[in-house]
Formats: sequence, C-alpha cells, structure tokens
Amino acid sequence: MSNLRELTKEAHTNAERQEFVKILFSGKINPKLYAAYLKNQHPQYEILEVCAMMHPGLLSGMPDIRRAPAILEDFTELWGADNEEQVEILPVVNEYVKYILSIKHDTQKLMAHIYVRHMGDLAGGQMIAKKVPGKGRYYQFSDPNTLKEAIRAKIDDSMADEAKLCFDYATRFFKEMMEVVEYKDE
Repeated sequence: MSNLRELTKEAHTNAERQEFVKILFSGKINPKLYAAYLKNQHPQYEILEVCAMMHPGLLSGMPDIRRAPAILEDFTELWGADNEEQVEILPVVNEYVKYILSIKHDTQKLMAHIYVRHMGDLAGGQMIAKKVPGKGRYYQFSDPNTLKEAIRAKIDDSMADEAKLCFDYATRFFKEMMEVVEYKDE
C-alpha cells in the first residue's frame, strides 16, 4: 500500500490553502471567473490525458478518467462557443503543458500527475461541484470508487517528488488565477 498521500501532505495542504480555492468552495464564484478557470484547466488535463493514453494499459481499468472533454463542455456552457479566445491562458498553464510534454515517455511521472489531479477531482471536486455554476460535468464520475482503486493500484511512494511538483504547479495556478481580476466582481 502506497504512503503517497502522507508523503505529499504538505504540498497538498499548501495548494488547498490558496485564496482561489476558497473562492471555489464559497459558492459565490462569478460564472465568468469559473469559466476562465475551466478554460485554463482544459489544456492541462488534455495534454496529461493524451500523453498517458499513448502508453497502452496505463489508464486501463479507469472508467471516466478523461476529464478534459467534460471540462470543455462546462466551459462552453458558461462562456458560450463564441469569443473563447478572450480568455487568457495563464503563463503557468503554458509552462505545465511544456513540462508534461517533456515527461511524456515516463509513465511513473505521468501517473503521479494523474494521481494528484484526478484523485483531487474524486475527493475535493465532489464538494466543489455543489458550489460552482453550471452542470459541473468536470466532477461527475460514473464509478468513482472503481476509479479511485484503479489509480491507487498504479501509484507508489517513489512518485512523491513528482506528485509534489504537480501540487506546486497547482499552487502556482491558483495564485495566477487570483490575478484574473476582470471577472472577480461582475
């Protein structure tokens, strides 16, 4: 049994304590700000999931692992199909995409990122889903327990440093989201 959760607890806690996370959990997030969040989440999930799918078997037994299509649907529901180019992609998002491309052949590192992002969606995401505007497809899973078990079966303690790095990217992402001021008070 992996001790990854305990090994990454400090980095995880740091990410959760960001001001933007408090806004997500408040139930009062502006729909346009949430849409900007989704627009920035999409390329991060898309590149991670596509790179992971390049490795036969890495995502096998993981129902609903793909979040990118649901994120895009949620974004389109809130923003509309037109003028999506108005939403700025944050510098940390571009950096994360480049980083994932640099590790695309390393299944252990990719799995560490799957663990951080997707287990977060399965846990905290369930609480966030009740607080955000729109249908929240991003956080809907047909079989969350099977997905959790499948992810747990593919992680081990050697992934701690990479998982911490993923949490660090998430922390930076939340900080940069706080700079997206144009939608905070609409």
